[in-house]
Amino acid sequence: MSNSQLTTRAQHLVARIQCNLPAEIRELALQVPVSYHDWPDEEILGEEFEPDIMGLFVGEHHGLEAGMGNSVPPQIFLFLENIFDEAEGDPTRFDEEVRITYLHELGHYLGWDEDEVEAHGL
Repeated sequence: MSNSQLTTRAQHLVARIQCNLPAEIRELALQVPVSYHDWPDEEILGEEFEPDIMGLFVGEHHGLEAGMGNSVPPQIFLFLENIFDEAEGDPTRFDEEVRITYLHELGHYLGWDEDEVEAHGL
């Protein structure tokens, strides 16, 4: 699948996921932009992340006053080639991995740490 096909597919999936969220979470989900990238670049990876990360939330989580610790606006990054690799090229698995990754990063936007994200099944 080409990069543009992966991006289009992921954008449609995220829109459908957002439509199916409970109203109070949907409203918050629509406030945080989603950026679609092939791969994470060195600036994103830094020394903290492995090159095969599939998603990342950056910025202040919802409810935290802007400027309280992070200078970038809230956003979710999805790294589509890494997701496609994890799915071993299977379109159905790609869809599922996009869903899981997006919801996981949305959980971070909602202010949940890794344990809370896991507790919510994300």
